[in-house]
Amino acid sequence: MSKSKTAVPSVYSLTKYLKKENFLPVYFFFGDDFYSVENAVKAVEKQIKPFLVSDFDKEIFSGKDITFTELQDLASSFPFGSQFKLIIVKNFDEVKGDKRKFASYIKNPSASTILILSKEGPISNLDTEPYISMLKNDFMFEAKELKGADLINWVVKNAVRNGKHIQPENAELLAGMVGENRSLIEMQMQKIFAYIGEDKEITFEIISSVASELKEYTIFDLQNALGNRDRSKSIETANNLLDKGKEPLFIISMLCKYFTSIARVIEIEKETLSEPERAKQAGVHQYFYKSYKNASRFYNSKKLLDITRALFEADLGIKTTAADPRTIILTLIARILNQNT
Repeated sequence: MSKSKTAVPSVYSLTKYLKKENFLPVYFFFGDDFYSVENAVKAVEKQIKPFLVSDFDKEIFSGKDITFTELQDLASSFPFGSQFKLIIVKNFDEVKGDKRKFASYIKNPSASTILILSKEGPISNLDTEPYISMLKNDFMFEAKELKGADLINWVVKNAVRNGKHIQPENAELLAGMVGENRSLIEMQMQKIFAYIGEDKEITFEIISSVASELKEYTIFDLQNALGNRDRSKSIETANNLLDKGKEPLFIISMLCKYFTSIARVIEIEKETLSEPERAKQAGVHQYFYKSYKNASRFYNSKKLLDITRALFEADLGIKTTAADPRTIILTLIARILNQNT
């Protein structure tokens, strides 16, 4: 979180700065949603490309490979033969030197240079240079992660853009498997598009089949293993998820949702409802309701309270200690399964 209370324009307001008459001399993209950051860089680059007639007028750097002095000198020089010079610097936070001095360029940028800067993650303090000058000149754009219904809507629209259709509940299922990182979700969707070929509908069965075809464990495999109290499968699946780059905090978050849903199922099973209605009230996918119901046989209120404590301590351990995250996750699984049956 930024310490500044100044509102930064959203990356979604970029559209009005993509026409020649409205080009900005500097674009700075940052935020937790790096999918949008990367797409914003590509969008500006695409619009500038027609004005570049010389390959020498386009340069791309990683922040660690350039200093602020070098960057300012490059940005201040004239194009070789094009109308504009395009400079792209990724990982802006890794540029060497005193970034505060770079504010002098931001305050008086070259009219013949388009400078695109990007950074993954938030800015620790917007009340420092060159961010103060960037904000003042409307050069900054923040990309916040989509969550909840907004993320599900994006998955649905992404399918439509590719000539496919996915029901919101299946979009939620896919996001639940992959996490909220849109780059990873799109990667999985591309695999699904290739898998179904000319077919249009992305169903629950297809999503499950693709995961199986790719021999990839999902967070739901871990939940099922825990629901069946299968110790070896739980450990194997957790290790696979971690090996594939799944964030430990994501695993803990999904397990919190899982055991919260089990608690709901225990209460809902006392009511006279159809299974689809029970699934809806429990907030789980209909296809998974039976597995939640079966798992509820092993986890009463006392056990669920103990598991809640274990989840909280695991979350705290990852956020506040230097302990190995894998050890914390495997210890968490052991604590969950060590509850007396």
